Amino acid sequence: MMQNNIKIAITGGIGSGKSTVARFLCKLGYAVVSCDQTYSELLNDAEFANKIGEEFDGVLSDGEIDRKKLAEIVFNDEKQLLKLNSITHPAIMNAVSEKLRDCKLGFCEVPLLFENGFESLFNGVIVVLRSESERINAVVKRDGIDTESVKKRINSQINYNNFDFAKYYALHNDGNLDKLERSTEDLLKKIKKEFKIF
Repeated sequence: MMQNNIKIAITGGIGSGKSTVARFLCKLGYAVVSCDQTYSELLNDAEFANKIGEEFDGVLSDGEIDRKKLAEIVFNDEKQLLKLNSITHPAIMNAVSEKLRDCKLGFCEVPLLFENGFESLFNGVIVVLRSESERINAVVKRDGIDTESVKKRINSQINYNNFDFAKYYALHNDGNLDKLERSTEDLLKKIKKEFKIF
């Protein structure tokens, strides 16, 4: 039986190429939403901004969230980060679900999917895998930060080298962009076949 409203998450460590895979799927005509983009949109929503302003002192100014100040608070205090996540995560996931509601097959880029236990919210998960050295080089180039800072970020995520991806769709980003695009197209065919989407 053909299924409707299939939601597939795209995840992977920092610098793995998640956004590139998302872009390829978008180019192929599929709805692709980003959790980071959705969060930014929510922060611009007055009701949501006020909710965060009530919980965190001094982050709301003229109805707008001071993102830098908020980041300073939560990244130096794990309890505060957990408190922020308890507000933002359900709101982000509800907004994502709403955006993909009318899609037969839609995709969502979710940076910390496994760390936050979000995999159960999706019908399937694409995990983009890339060697650590390539990931480090990509992030240094993209964000203009040093190698040690990138390594710290990598170490704060799950260890993708020692993870069992048997029940997920593993996508290896180990060549050039053309190869990754072909691999994405092949994986899309496999997903459509599995979920009987024509």
